[in-house]
Amino acid sequence: MSEAVTAEQLAKEGKNAYQRGDYVAAARAFQAASQGFAMAGDSLNAAEMSNNCNVAFLQAGEPEAALNAVEGTVEVFAQAGQISRQGMALGNRAAALEALGRLEEAIEAYQQSADLLEQAGEDKLRANVMQALSALQFRMGRQLQALATMQSGVEGVRHPSPQQRITRQLLRIPFDMMNKNNPKPGR
Repeated sequence: MSEAVTAEQLAKEGKNAYQRGDYVAAARAFQAASQGFAMAGDSLNAAEMSNNCNVAFLQAGEPEAALNAVEGTVEVFAQAGQISRQGMALGNRAAALEALGRLEEAIEAYQQSADLLEQAGEDKLRANVMQALSALQFRMGRQLQALATMQSGVEGVRHPSPQQRITRQLLRIPFDMMNKNNPKPGR
């Protein structure tokens, strides 16, 4: 039980360090918390702390450490039937792969993440993942694909924010223009 208390304290320290902007200290605290939870037999919290560690290392500009931190967490969440957390872990993995320049792998992980988040009913998280995927596609010169990805992301949000509603309307413009220029047969 003392390992769990220590792990909880370390998790709190990690959150405090992250809020202060001390990402390296946060990552190290999350790593230690993950190890503490693992020693206590709490694999779900250990995986959660590893994902927090991933995010902190990405913020610290250490993508290799971020990728290493998230390894194995997707499988832990999958085995526990935690589809939403599995999707988030894949999104974290994708962000690390993107930061490492492993772009095709990142695209695949983002797509898998979006699929799982959709399955879990996490429309807003899915929209965030689709936005990251769209930005990556755009940087890779895949502008039409990026527009379609972004549109798919915002169209799936059940209760969109004002910004998402505006984005929806703006994204319809290029597609409406393409449809006017390419009428369907029989018209």
